[in-house]
Amino acid sequence: VGAISVGLFEATPLLDLDYREDSSAGVDFNVVMLGTGQLVEVQGTAETEPFTRPQMTEMVDLACGGIEQLFLAQKAALDEWRTSL
Repeated sequence: VGAISVGLFEATPLLDLDYREDSSAGVDFNVVMLGTGQLVEVQGTAETEPFTRPQMTEMVDLACGGIEQLFLAQKAALDEWRTSL
């Protein structure tokens, strides 16, 4: 399982928002996904501005791509650990 935040900061979709970005984001999403690509949670809020369906799709796609990168890092760490045994 992997999870990440994504949002609109100054009208720009950003992945893995830091505190400054998250606290000022117009839109904030949390996305949780399984290694199969199935979504466990998609929770989004228009903090200061509404968002469109195309923006929502763009943010969820961005989040899923980021989570895929997390899965690669997790797999690499597990592979390294296994070879060190």
